Amino acid sequence: MSWDLVLAFMISFAVTIVVGLVLIPALRRMKAGQSIREDGPVWHNKKQGTPTMGGIMFIAGITVSCLVVGLREMRDGQLNHIFVLVFALIFAAIGFLDDYEKLKKKQNLGLTVRQKFLLQLAVAVAFVLLMRLTGNLTTNLYVPFVNTILPIPEPLYFAFAAVVIVGTVNSVNITDGVDGLATGVSIPVAVCYASVAFLWGYTTLGIFAAALAGGLVAFLIFNFHPARIFMGDTGSLFLGGAVCAMAFAMDMPLILIPLGIVYFIETLSDIIQMTYFKLTKGKRVFKMAPLHHHFEMCGWSEYKLFIVFTAVSAVFAALSYYGVFYRYAG
Repeated sequence: MSWDLVLAFMISFAVTIVVGLVLIPALRRMKAGQSIREDGPVWHNKKQGTPTMGGIMFIAGITVSCLVVGLREMRDGQLNHIFVLVFALIFAAIGFLDDYEKLKKKQNLGLTVRQKFLLQLAVAVAFVLLMRLTGNLTTNLYVPFVNTILPIPEPLYFAFAAVVIVGTVNSVNITDGVDGLATGVSIPVAVCYASVAFLWGYTTLGIFAAALAGGLVAFLIFNFHPARIFMGDTGSLFLGGAVCAMAFAMDMPLILIPLGIVYFIETLSDIIQMTYFKLTKGKRVFKMAPLHHHFEMCGWSEYKLFIVFTAVSAVFAALSYYGVFYRYAG
């Protein structure tokens, strides 16, 4: 199994690199450049026109890796990694529509909030239903660190799952606001999932997680500051879908709290800022939200943001691994 994970990582890494070398020039020729949000830091304006939809690179790498390395398991009827992959791909399709609308309108506005929410909600419910009907998901809520199980009524669990999935996907999307940030933060998350899959003997999910890590490491070569390409909503929604789908496929959704700590702090800062702004009629808690922009306004470089946020993610990924380590012990 360990060699399968190594192979999944390597194939995803290699395919992502090759696709990137072809895709970036193609996107430039198509003038598929990112429109920078008008209320963002003014120094981001120089990024105007940087190719977007780069998530296609690691999506291709992960897909090829899962199909090649997981072929034997697929023939044996083990399809968990395919369920996760398809779920993430559907979210990527929603992101692609959003990116396409932005490019067509030549501004940082794609699908409406309502359109994205309804699409994401429908996909989330369908995924949870599929995992439940195929016997890959229980309604017993595993609590990491205390190693206990909480039985949850099925309707309540479905509502909980839908909220968690949509919230997580959009949290990852919000984190993607600085060169390499969402990519760097998500690599420890993928490594944690691969480690847990190896620990518990979840072969197919381990293949997906290792492929995810390989694709992101390769993408970071192009996405690190100064970024030659952005992942776009195509990539960030795929990534968000992958992160939360893995948690549910492993039947441990609460692990998303420590494992996705950076995503959720970013989102919380946005919520706090908007709520306080409305309540005080114009006052702000942060210089700019989400949190990475606040630190930018405080003088942090994009390089420092990447290092600190990725380090925090790595620490919490290690804690998350420890938090579920004894689930099947003995």
